[in-house]
Amino acid sequence: MAARRVAVIGGGIAGVACALAAHRSGAEVTLLDRGRVLGGRMASRRMRGTGLPYDGRTADVGAGYLTADDAGFEAVVADWVGRGLARPWTRSFDVRGEPSPTDRIDGPLRYAAPQGLRSLVEDLAADLPSVVSSREVEIVERSGSGALVDGDRYDAVALAMPGPQAMDLLAADDPAAEVLRAQRWEPVLALVAAFERRTWPVLDGVFVNDSAVLSFVADDGRRRGDDAPVLVAHSTGVLAARHLDEPASALPLLLAALAQAVPGATEPTWVDVRRWSLARPRVQHDREHWWDGTLGLCGDAWGPRSRIQAAWRSGSGLGARLALSGI
Repeated sequence: MAARRVAVIGGGIAGVACALAAHRSGAEVTLLDRGRVLGGRMASRRMRGTGLPYDGRTADVGAGYLTADDAGFEAVVADWVGRGLARPWTRSFDVRGEPSPTDRIDGPLRYAAPQGLRSLVEDLAADLPSVVSSREVEIVERSGSGALVDGDRYDAVALAMPGPQAMDLLAADDPAAEVLRAQRWEPVLALVAAFERRTWPVLDGVFVNDSAVLSFVADDGRRRGDDAPVLVAHSTGVLAARHLDEPASALPLLLAALAQAVPGATEPTWVDVRRWSLARPRVQHDREHWWDGTLGLCGDAWGPRSRIQAAWRSGSGLGARLALSGI
């Protein structure tokens, strides 16, 4: 019997995990992504033109870290750590503002990646036989027992992306579009601030609880393990929504809030602001993916909590089903 022909659209960790699971289950898989590089919101920004000694290093501007408490994902992370692609980072973050009763909070072990979190997605994709980047898919249509992706026929298609992006590819009356309408997303601005030297107390990250501007700050040098004096700050969704059209217009507010969240941080030498229009899901689906035998949906909006592990689990679970006929 011929292998099922499968398309996975979206090159973040959910899409790559989905394509890899379908490939390992015997499907003929093509991964399509509109970006020049894979990674999705596990994104890294190369710092150019800083005039600093560490010019050219990358900073994580999307997801800040990953955690693992699922046996399958723990094995993946352990493999990354064993090969030097990931590193244990920290269990503790500082906290600013109410209602926290303490100025430091412990949690699960957070992992980071010396070459940026995007490198982990690229590592997973290395085993895929067909990856097409810089491909902007226009339309996904049902056709008989399969589906057409810009006119190319597949037995099954997975959409591994935020709901609003997936809905743009589907007919308004498609059953998958109806499911996706329940999703709500919030934007984020990511500020990268590079300094000549460290002038702030030792910290790994800061949860900012009572700011209208910032939600989290990471010490990217400690996160990545090279000790470069670089801070990466994520805005609140409300602040980002007001400045999506011109992210740079939020820079004065972001820098002022950063100085409050990280006392001792002087004026940075180099800054960059990136926007994420669909950064975080506000509502989670109660199942890990959606599948009707032809079209599937996966990503970090599926499962109990939005995080990298959830996206990997969502994609992996759907991918195994794509290789099989029927629901």
